[in-house]
Amino acid sequence: MTTVGIIGAGHIGSALAEGLVARGYDVVIANSRGPETLGDLIARLGDRARAATAHEAAEAADWAVVTVPLKALGDIPAGPLSGKIVLDTNNYYWERDGRIPELDEKRTTTTEMAQQHLVGAKVAKAFNHIPAADITTDGAPAGSADRRALATASDHSDAVAHVTALYDEFGFDTVDIGSLAESWRVERDQPAYVVRQNADELRANLARAER
Repeated sequence: MTTVGIIGAGHIGSALAEGLVARGYDVVIANSRGPETLGDLIARLGDRARAATAHEAAEAADWAVVTVPLKALGDIPAGPLSGKIVLDTNNYYWERDGRIPELDEKRTTTTEMAQQHLVGAKVAKAFNHIPAADITTDGAPAGSADRRALATASDHSDAVAHVTALYDEFGFDTVDIGSLAESWRVERDQPAYVVRQNADELRANLARAER
């Protein structure tokens, strides 16, 4: 069975862990405070989940999710994630993360920063523009009318295919933005950010985005 390493146990990380366990995945989840602080979450998730350090979660992962504040990106272990698909859920909140000139000056994107740090990994933008509570509650079967859509972006086609299949498992359509350089279109303060939209509406919102 596939093991997913989740680094970050906040709202998004916990919701994804819940959804993955329900779909038969094994989950190894880590946070910044240590595995001993995740007892309540693991008890809720059941036997398919265990707590670990970030390094252990990265090593155990067949593929991984990085869902930590942007300011903590440098603490993510890059070595054990090399060669693996990594989903990045991050957004830039300067109020939390401090000012980052490269982002303020629009010279890069949050997920390009993740890819730069995680040398050798195949990073894809995913689950960054949906409220955590909606991840496990707002999905619908493929072909449903007005099915919610989520965007992804990556410089690796196999990572896009992976996210597309995962979104479908969770009940969402996929819109491929393109390369990581275009992933700003679904970041904070853009029309597609944290609104419910079907695939056509998402494409329209991505086209309306202004940098």
